[in-house]
Amino acid sequence: MRRARVETVRMPEHLDAPHLPRQALIDAYGNGGFRFAGLSHRGSLLCLPSGIWAWAPAAPAEIDEAALRPVFAEAAALEFFLLGVGVNMWLLPDALRQQFKDHRIALEVMTTGAAVHTYNILLGENRRAGAGFIAVS
Repeated sequence: MRRARVETVRMPEHLDAPHLPRQALIDAYGNGGFRFAGLSHRGSLLCLPSGIWAWAPAAPAEIDEAALRPVFAEAAALEFFLLGVGVNMWLLPDALRQQFKDHRIALEVMTTGAAVHTYNILLGENRRAGAGFIAVS
């Protein structure tokens, strides 16, 4: 009798952090945070198919490969990713933009307000969308 080989599947490390374990519409934003699913959160948010997470970047310049690692870990479940970068537009560095292309995720960078509205529309259409939102005052 042959033994089946058992492989250990390591969950992405962001899945260990506290989070809302599902996607939800963003009800409000501003005053340094967000409201969603009857909850409120102060700071930036990362919204992925696996749920809604606190996100470290407080300014666009803090968005780097480490901040986007959870996005790329869920690439198979994403078709679109919206990046809300605050109240002023910002250009994502070419190397990071290329990683979205490599993972076949369409990327749009826009103000946080526009990104929140677009994200809600995409979720309402049952699209495979995620978003990173920088909190605004």
